[in-house]
Amino acid sequence: MRVVICQSAAEATERTVATITRQVRAKPDSVLGLATGGTMEAVYAGLIAAHQAGLSFAQVRSFNLDEYVGLPADHPHSYAMYMRDRFVDHVDLPVARCHLPAGQGDPAQAAADFEALIAAHGPIDLQLLGLGRNGHIGFNEPASALTSRTREKALSQTTLDANRRFFGPGMPMPQSAITMGIGTILDARKIVMLALGSDKAEAVQAMIEGPLRAYCPASAVQLHRHVTIFIDPAAAAGLTMTAHYRHAEALQQLRDQSAR
Repeated sequence: MRVVICQSAAEATERTVATITRQVRAKPDSVLGLATGGTMEAVYAGLIAAHQAGLSFAQVRSFNLDEYVGLPADHPHSYAMYMRDRFVDHVDLPVARCHLPAGQGDPAQAAADFEALIAAHGPIDLQLLGLGRNGHIGFNEPASALTSRTREKALSQTTLDANRRFFGPGMPMPQSAITMGIGTILDARKIVMLALGSDKAEAVQAMIEGPLRAYCPASAVQLHRHVTIFIDPAAAAGLTMTAHYRHAEALQQLRDQSAR
Protein backbone atom coordinates (compact mmCIF):
# COMPACT_ATOMS: atom_id res chain seq x y z
CA MET A 1 0.00 0.00 0.00
CA ARG A 2 1.37 3.39 -1.02
CA VAL A 3 0.11 6.17 1.23
CA VAL A 4 0.77 9.65 -0.17
CA ILE A 5 0.14 12.58 2.17
CA CYS A 6 -0.04 15.59 -0.11
CA GLN A 7 0.39 19.22 0.90
CA SER A 8 -3.15 20.14 -0.11
CA ALA A 9 -6.41 18.79 -1.47
CA ALA A 10 -5.51 20.33 -4.82
CA GLU A 11 -2.22 18.42 -4.97
CA ALA A 12 -3.90 15.15 -3.99
CA THR A 13 -6.46 15.66 -6.74
CA GLU A 14 -3.80 16.57 -9.31
CA ARG A 15 -1.80 13.45 -8.49
CA THR A 16 -4.92 11.30 -8.80
CA VAL A 17 -5.61 12.81 -12.22
CA ALA A 18 -1.98 12.23 -13.22
CA THR A 19 -2.22 8.56 -12.23
CA ILE A 20 -5.25 8.08 -14.47
CA THR A 21 -3.78 9.98 -17.42
CA ARG A 22 -0.55 7.95 -17.21
CA GLN A 23 -2.61 4.76 -17.34
CA VAL A 24 -4.52 5.89 -20.44
CA ARG A 25 -1.38 7.09 -22.22
CA ALA A 26 0.41 3.81 -21.50
CA LYS A 27 -2.59 1.72 -22.56
CA PRO A 28 -5.09 3.67 -24.72
CA ASP A 29 -7.67 0.87 -24.50
CA SER A 30 -7.54 0.76 -20.70
CA VAL A 31 -10.51 -0.52 -18.73
CA LEU A 32 -11.14 2.06 -16.01
CA GLY A 33 -13.24 1.70 -12.90
CA LEU A 34 -14.81 5.07 -12.15
CA ALA A 35 -16.43 6.68 -9.12
CA THR A 36 -18.83 9.51 -8.36
CA GLY A 37 -19.40 12.00 -5.55
CA GLY A 38 -18.28 15.48 -4.67
CA THR A 39 -14.60 14.57 -4.33
CA MET A 40 -14.54 13.24 -7.88
CA GLU A 41 -15.83 16.40 -9.57
CA ALA A 42 -12.36 17.99 -9.57
CA VAL A 43 -10.86 14.72 -10.83
CA TYR A 44 -13.14 14.74 -13.86
CA ALA A 45 -12.42 18.43 -14.45
CA GLY A 46 -8.73 17.49 -14.55
CA LEU A 47 -9.36 14.65 -16.98
CA ILE A 48 -11.36 16.97 -19.24
CA ALA A 49 -8.44 19.39 -19.21
CA ALA A 50 -6.10 16.53 -20.14
CA HIS A 51 -8.40 15.64 -23.03
CA GLN A 52 -8.41 19.24 -24.22
CA ALA A 53 -4.61 19.07 -24.15
CA GLY A 54 -4.64 16.02 -26.43
CA LEU A 55 -5.40 12.91 -24.35
CA SER A 56 -7.90 10.60 -26.05
CA PHE A 57 -10.39 8.38 -24.25
CA ALA A 58 -11.82 7.00 -27.49
CA GLN A 59 -10.58 3.44 -26.85
CA VAL A 60 -11.19 3.43 -23.10
CA ARG A 61 -13.96 1.34 -21.56
CA SER A 62 -15.26 2.31 -18.14
CA PHE A 63 -17.29 0.69 -15.38
CA ASN A 64 -18.79 2.78 -12.62
CA LEU A 65 -18.94 1.49 -9.09
CA ASP A 66 -22.64 1.92 -8.52
CA GLU A 67 -26.08 3.24 -9.41
CA TYR A 68 -29.16 4.05 -7.35
CA VAL A 69 -31.97 1.50 -7.50
CA GLY A 70 -35.12 2.90 -9.05
CA LEU A 71 -33.60 5.79 -11.00
CA PRO A 72 -33.61 5.69 -14.80
CA ALA A 73 -30.39 6.61 -16.58
CA ASP A 74 -31.81 9.99 -17.61
CA HIS A 75 -32.85 10.97 -14.07
CA PRO A 76 -31.01 14.15 -13.04
CA HIS A 77 -29.68 12.48 -9.89
CA SER A 78 -28.70 9.14 -11.40
CA TYR A 79 -25.01 8.36 -11.56
CA ALA A 80 -25.39 7.77 -15.29
CA MET A 81 -26.37 11.43 -15.63
CA TYR A 82 -23.62 12.49 -13.22
CA MET A 83 -21.06 10.83 -15.49
CA ARG A 84 -22.45 12.42 -18.63
CA ASP A 85 -22.69 15.89 -17.12
CA ARG A 86 -19.27 15.88 -15.48
CA PHE A 87 -17.14 13.78 -17.81
CA VAL A 88 -18.44 11.71 -20.71
CA ASP A 89 -20.12 14.51 -22.67
CA HIS A 90 -16.91 16.56 -22.52
CA VAL A 91 -14.43 13.98 -23.84
CA ASP A 92 -14.31 11.46 -26.69
CA LEU A 93 -15.26 8.44 -24.57
CA PRO A 94 -18.21 6.84 -26.42
CA VAL A 95 -21.32 6.62 -24.24
CA ALA A 96 -21.67 2.98 -25.31
CA ARG A 97 -18.32 2.21 -23.65
CA CYS A 98 -19.27 3.84 -20.34
CA HIS A 99 -21.07 1.21 -18.26
CA LEU A 100 -23.12 1.54 -15.09
CA PRO A 101 -25.48 -0.92 -13.41
CA ALA A 102 -29.09 -0.56 -14.57
CA GLY A 103 -31.02 1.37 -11.94
CA GLN A 104 -34.39 0.16 -13.17
CA GLY A 105 -35.68 -3.38 -13.47
CA ASP A 106 -34.84 -6.35 -11.29
CA PRO A 107 -31.83 -5.40 -9.12
CA ALA A 108 -30.56 -8.97 -8.84
CA GLN A 109 -30.56 -9.38 -12.62
CA ALA A 110 -28.97 -5.96 -13.13
CA ALA A 111 -26.20 -6.87 -10.69
CA ALA A 112 -25.57 -10.22 -12.37
CA ASP A 113 -25.52 -8.60 -15.81
CA PHE A 114 -23.04 -5.95 -14.66
CA GLU A 115 -20.74 -8.50 -13.04
CA ALA A 116 -20.81 -10.55 -16.26
CA LEU A 117 -20.01 -7.47 -18.35
CA ILE A 118 -16.97 -6.70 -16.21
CA ALA A 119 -15.82 -10.29 -16.56
CA ALA A 120 -16.24 -10.13 -20.34
CA HIS A 121 -14.22 -6.94 -20.79
CA GLY A 122 -11.97 -6.95 -17.73
CA PRO A 123 -10.08 -7.13 -15.64
CA ILE A 124 -10.28 -3.47 -14.74
CA ASP A 125 -6.83 -1.95 -15.25
CA LEU A 126 -7.22 0.95 -12.81
CA GLN A 127 -10.02 1.37 -10.28
CA LEU A 128 -10.71 4.87 -8.94
CA LEU A 129 -12.16 4.97 -5.41
CA GLY A 130 -13.46 7.56 -3.01
CA LEU A 131 -14.01 6.90 0.68
CA GLY A 132 -17.21 7.26 2.67
CA ARG A 133 -17.23 8.77 6.14
CA ASN A 134 -18.18 5.38 7.55
CA GLY A 135 -15.45 3.60 5.57
CA HIS A 136 -17.59 2.49 2.66
CA ILE A 137 -16.18 2.02 -0.84
CA GLY A 138 -18.68 2.00 -3.64
CA PHE A 139 -21.87 1.45 -1.67
CA ASN A 140 -20.37 -1.41 0.33
CA GLU A 141 -21.58 -0.26 3.73
CA PRO A 142 -20.12 -1.42 7.07
CA ALA A 143 -20.60 -5.16 7.62
CA SER A 144 -20.32 -5.90 3.89
CA ALA A 145 -18.65 -9.19 3.07
CA LEU A 146 -15.05 -8.68 2.01
CA THR A 147 -15.48 -11.22 -0.81
CA SER A 148 -18.77 -9.76 -2.09
CA ARG A 149 -19.65 -9.35 -5.75
CA THR A 150 -21.94 -6.83 -7.48
CA ARG A 151 -25.32 -6.74 -5.73
CA GLU A 152 -28.02 -4.50 -4.27
CA LYS A 153 -27.15 -2.90 -0.92
CA ALA A 154 -29.35 -0.91 1.43
CA LEU A 155 -27.83 2.48 2.17
CA SER A 156 -26.86 3.28 5.75
CA GLN A 157 -28.24 6.32 7.53
CA THR A 158 -24.75 7.85 7.45
CA THR A 159 -24.66 7.56 3.67
CA LEU A 160 -28.23 8.80 3.26
CA ASP A 161 -27.43 11.86 5.36
CA ALA A 162 -24.21 12.55 3.44
CA ASN A 163 -25.83 12.23 0.00
CA ARG A 164 -29.10 13.99 0.71
CA ARG A 165 -27.54 17.32 -0.27
CA PHE A 166 -27.52 16.14 -3.89
CA PHE A 167 -31.33 15.84 -3.86
CA GLY A 168 -33.71 18.78 -3.76
CA PRO A 169 -35.88 19.61 -0.73
CA GLY A 170 -38.73 17.14 -0.46
CA MET A 171 -37.33 14.98 -3.25
CA PRO A 172 -37.41 11.27 -2.34
CA MET A 173 -33.98 9.68 -2.12
CA PRO A 174 -33.30 6.08 -3.15
CA GLN A 175 -32.79 3.77 -0.19
CA SER A 176 -30.56 1.24 -1.96
CA ALA A 177 -28.06 0.97 -4.78
CA ILE A 178 -26.46 -1.63 -6.99
CA THR A 179 -22.75 -1.62 -6.25
CA MET A 180 -19.65 -3.50 -7.26
CA GLY A 181 -18.76 -5.84 -4.43
CA ILE A 182 -15.55 -5.58 -2.47
CA GLY A 183 -14.31 -8.72 -4.18
CA THR A 184 -15.15 -7.18 -7.56
CA ILE A 185 -13.19 -4.03 -6.67
CA LEU A 186 -10.17 -6.04 -5.52
CA ASP A 187 -10.07 -7.83 -8.88
CA ALA A 188 -8.73 -4.62 -10.47
CA ARG A 189 -5.07 -4.67 -11.47
CA LYS A 190 -4.44 -1.33 -9.74
CA ILE A 191 -6.41 0.88 -7.37
CA VAL A 192 -6.08 4.63 -6.78
CA MET A 193 -8.02 6.24 -3.95
CA LEU A 194 -8.63 9.92 -3.20
CA ALA A 195 -9.81 10.96 0.28
CA LEU A 196 -9.97 14.58 1.38
CA GLY A 197 -10.98 16.56 4.44
CA SER A 198 -11.21 16.16 8.18
CA ASP A 199 -14.54 14.34 7.94
CA LYS A 200 -12.68 11.43 6.30
CA ALA A 201 -9.84 11.29 8.87
CA GLU A 202 -11.39 8.59 11.05
CA ALA A 203 -12.17 6.38 8.05
CA VAL A 204 -8.68 6.93 6.60
CA GLN A 205 -7.05 5.84 9.86
CA ALA A 206 -9.27 2.76 10.13
CA MET A 207 -8.62 1.83 6.50
CA ILE A 208 -4.83 2.16 6.63
CA GLU A 209 -3.86 1.39 10.22
CA GLY A 210 -6.84 -0.46 11.60
CA PRO A 211 -7.49 -4.19 11.40
CA LEU A 212 -8.94 -5.81 8.30
CA ARG A 213 -12.63 -6.05 9.13
CA ALA A 214 -16.02 -5.92 7.48
CA TYR A 215 -17.05 -3.00 9.70
CA CYS A 216 -14.58 -0.86 7.70
CA PRO A 217 -15.07 -2.06 4.12
CA ALA A 218 -12.23 0.14 2.85
CA SER A 219 -9.77 -1.82 5.00
CA ALA A 220 -10.01 -4.49 2.29
CA VAL A 221 -7.57 -2.46 0.19
CA GLN A 222 -4.89 -3.72 2.60
CA LEU A 223 -5.18 -6.99 0.67
CA HIS A 224 -4.41 -5.43 -2.72
CA ARG A 225 -0.93 -5.63 -4.22
CA HIS A 226 -1.04 -2.30 -6.06
CA VAL A 227 -3.03 0.42 -4.28
CA THR A 228 -2.11 4.10 -4.00
CA ILE A 229 -3.98 6.37 -1.58
CA PHE A 230 -3.77 10.14 -2.02
CA ILE A 231 -4.87 12.18 1.01
CA ASP A 232 -4.57 15.77 2.17
CA PRO A 233 -3.29 16.81 5.64
CA ALA A 234 -6.81 17.04 7.06
CA ALA A 235 -7.66 13.49 6.01
CA ALA A 236 -4.31 12.30 7.39
CA ALA A 237 -4.89 13.85 10.82
CA GLY A 238 -5.76 10.56 12.51
CA LEU A 239 -2.78 8.57 11.23
CA THR A 240 -0.09 7.59 13.74
CA MET A 241 2.71 6.74 11.27
CA THR A 242 2.82 9.86 9.12
CA ALA A 243 6.62 10.15 9.35
CA HIS A 244 6.95 6.63 7.98
CA TYR A 245 4.54 7.29 5.11
CA ARG A 246 6.39 10.48 4.16
CA HIS A 247 9.75 8.69 4.30
CA ALA A 248 8.48 5.78 2.21
CA GLU A 249 7.02 8.17 -0.36
CA ALA A 250 10.31 10.10 -0.61
CA LEU A 251 12.13 6.83 -1.33
CA GLN A 252 9.51 5.88 -3.92
CA GLN A 253 9.92 9.20 -5.69
CA LEU A 254 13.69 8.70 -5.81
CA ARG A 255 13.18 5.27 -7.37
CA ASP A 256 10.72 6.73 -9.87
CA GLN A 257 13.19 9.45 -10.85
CA SER A 258 16.06 6.99 -11.31
CA ALA A 259 13.86 4.80 -13.52
CA ARG A 260 13.17 7.62 -15.98
